[in-house]
Amino acid sequence: MKKVLMVWLVLAGVSGCSFAPSYTRPDLPTASQYHEKMTEDGHWVPFKVTEASQTWWKAFHDPVLDDLEHSGLVANQNLLAALARLDQGRSLAREQWANLWPTVGASTTHQLTKISEHTMIFPVQNYPAFQTNQVQLDLNYELDIWGALRNAAHAADAQARASADDLATLALSTEAEIALDYESLRALDAELFETERLVRSWADNRTLTAVLVAGAEAAVPDQAQADLNWQMARQQLNELRLQRQQMEHALALLVGSNPEEFHIAPVSDELPPPLHPVPGMPSVLLERRPDVVSAEEKVKAANANIGVAKAAWFPVFNLTGYTGYGNTGYGPLLVAPNRLWSFGPTLSLPLFNGGQIAAANDLARAQWEESVANYRNTVLGAWREVEDQLVALRELETEAEAARGASEAAQQALEQARLSFEGGLTNRFEVLQAERAVALALTGATQLRLRALASSIVLVKALGGGWSDSPDSAKSPASVGAHS
Repeated sequence: MKKVLMVWLVLAGVSGCSFAPSYTRPDLPTASQYHEKMTEDGHWVPFKVTEASQTWWKAFHDPVLDDLEHSGLVANQNLLAALARLDQGRSLAREQWANLWPTVGASTTHQLTKISEHTMIFPVQNYPAFQTNQVQLDLNYELDIWGALRNAAHAADAQARASADDLATLALSTEAEIALDYESLRALDAELFETERLVRSWADNRTLTAVLVAGAEAAVPDQAQADLNWQMARQQLNELRLQRQQMEHALALLVGSNPEEFHIAPVSDELPPPLHPVPGMPSVLLERRPDVVSAEEKVKAANANIGVAKAAWFPVFNLTGYTGYGNTGYGPLLVAPNRLWSFGPTLSLPLFNGGQIAAANDLARAQWEESVANYRNTVLGAWREVEDQLVALRELETEAEAARGASEAAQQALEQARLSFEGGLTNRFEVLQAERAVALALTGATQLRLRALASSIVLVKALGGGWSDSPDSAKSPASVGAHS
């Protein structure tokens, strides 16, 4: 018994080896700053945020949007499914860590046995039946000499952390999608208002043309053209109404509501100005974007799995044993003479497996290379998204300013047309045309404002869900669950 314990202590003492490579973050082409930079002059200034970065949408100060975001985070079915996947990953990690502990079980048996009279073992006629009684505790403990179990547990931990970051990525995407769809809905309300003005204007134009045709002051084709313009405006109005209903349905799905019971009242306020988040240093994305963190966790998991695969080349040591009581009679069971036990180490060594272990090692290495490539691609994609939205936001705001100037000029032209009409210098057709020019200019300005606003929302998402206006705060993670 002492020799067995000594063997166990020696084997347990060398448990600590690991064949997993030392982890280092994959090399990346880094930059000291973004190519598209935000300046401090003019309208292009950092947006000062007082809310926590996890609730970035509150910078819009819109209670309807706040309610939608809250509902989406607690009732979105995709998020609930991702949360369930996170629970699965954490459970698998706990299961892997449990493999490092001994397993102890209990069993009991009670069997009646009758031997055949014609067996060679007991060539005695009328051999009586006998019973077997046994109760015992069983022990099995795999010594993690080569670190296979620990590396498997570390890999499971990394996968669980990746699931948490995937959840944060999905939550961030859901937040951005809700904000985008809501602001698009508001833009549609503004377009509907202007298109209704267009329909009324073309209807007045159609009526005036009919009067002129009846008085032989206009040709019949003019009436056909007026009808066409009116019908096309009506068609555009119906299309916008359809888009608004579909946008409401999309929002209902995002917030986990029944589309039949979900409704957002039309609003007449203009769209809020775009956000101006400060991107900070490009390297900050490596810590603040949950999808980048998730990709790196998967590299860590693949790195640990290499150690698991390498350990398969070496023998597996187990300590097994049992203790209990047993007899084959009808007397007392739990007495000293019925004591039984067994304890000792076992060793299993792969000798021939047709190349299975070598293939598993090649697979682990290839999976690691794939995870590294995916990580690098995720980082490069993150930098590209930021650069794209920085330049888009800058250019779209310039376009929006021009569109705003155009709508103001169209409004002035309308005022002049009305004054001229009231003074008898022009006819009603010129006023209607000026009204339509204003409606079209305002619609164009709304669309550009929406694009700039959407670009700023996507930029917030590209930056990891939040931003900071000071170098110190820019170093901290900005997304929910990025390091959970």
